[in-house]
Amino acid sequence: MTDWDDAYQNGKYISGGDAYLGMWKVKSTTYREGLPEARREIGASYGAHPREVFDLFLPDGPPKGVLVFIHGGYWQSLDHTLWSHLSAGPLAQGWAVAMPGYRLCPEVSIAEITQSMVQAIGAIGARVAGEIIICGHSAGGHLTARMACDDIALPVADRVRRYVSISGVHDLRPLIRTGLNEALQLDMVSAAAESPALKTPRAGVELLAWVGENERPEFRRQNNLLGNIWRGAFANTGCVHAKGHHHFSVIGDMADKNSALTKALIA
Repeated sequence: MTDWDDAYQNGKYISGGDAYLGMWKVKSTTYREGLPEARREIGASYGAHPREVFDLFLPDGPPKGVLVFIHGGYWQSLDHTLWSHLSAGPLAQGWAVAMPGYRLCPEVSIAEITQSMVQAIGAIGARVAGEIIICGHSAGGHLTARMACDDIALPVADRVRRYVSISGVHDLRPLIRTGLNEALQLDMVSAAAESPALKTPRAGVELLAWVGENERPEFRRQNNLLGNIWRGAFANTGCVHAKGHHHFSVIGDMADKNSALTKALIA
């Protein structure tokens, strides 16, 4: 590999890639506003920062548990409000869905974002009883895997059924050689310290690493890397290359209650 910036480029390799952000915003806003007020709570605080909030969506009836979805954006952009429509699949299957926001780089480090997620998931677990499923996309996939590491004191760890990292970045060291690092401010020590692939999974962890078959080679490599390494550390792992999907489309199936992704999340 000689061009690490290109390795982490997604949009320019996806036909119509520029349209996805606007599409997500419209779909999310429409879905969120269409839910009855009794089934949505917007902007519940879990910390002192304005971005340390989560949206909570409830099914029609007592929830079986709660699925936490952590958004991507390379730890430095986007926010949790763009993905509300993805709640539709799990909600239709009887699961509550929580979508936390978090502070962004360069205001904070990735290590600090990790701790924000610990705090967020603790607050979400206090609000919804039962089992917890943690999933996330891209940078959110990284944060999902970090929650499963044995150096993280996750207060509700005993309630987590599974962790699903979708198109996650699990070894952060290559990012040092990209323009992304202007905001991330990683060095070899800090990158290694926040890389799930270089960590030990908590005992009994069930991890699914999910990636689109048409994603950039680096994302497919990162996906397989975590599943293979953690299997050797005695975690129950699986790796899926979702047929026909790229980095932007791979999470869309969450909105379908009968999709392979939704079924894998809540199985």
